[in-house]
Amino acid sequence: MTKAGKHDLNGGLYLEDLHIGQRFASGAHAVDEAQIKAFAGQFDPQPFHLDDATAKGTLLAGLAASGWHTAAITMRLLVDGGAPIAGGIIGAGGEVSWPKPTRPGDILQVESEILDVTPSRSRPDRGIVTLRSETFNQRGEIVQTLTAKLVVPRRPAA
Repeated sequence: MTKAGKHDLNGGLYLEDLHIGQRFASGAHAVDEAQIKAFAGQFDPQPFHLDDATAKGTLLAGLAASGWHTAAITMRLLVDGGAPIAGGIIGAGGEVSWPKPTRPGDILQVESEILDVTPSRSRPDRGIVTLRSETFNQRGEIVQTLTAKLVVPRRPAA
């Protein structure tokens, strides 16, 4: 498993560098109550993301981050080196699920695996890579699974 640091958009791995089964691990991000409430207040203002007392009586049984907040944190961790793709992470579609809620105090990390690498027939300068990313908390519980198709450039001719 590769662990990378901060990512330069001009650096990173090209389509030719990637192979099925290749794995990557991100750094970590600590989530606190203030972050959860700030994100929810702006983007997902539901009671179970904004008020702990109210959240206790909901399906989530306590304050939880929005799934979209978890997705945004996952993206940040991927961009910061958890998926060192040349040119940045450019999505072409995907599927996301949240099997467990992200809670205040959770420390998230992403582990990713390349499932498929397909050179484009119509665009010789790129291809599509299918990347499966699992976001874990500090207890090893999966809080998000993302399977994404990414547009990845081929190495430019010298």
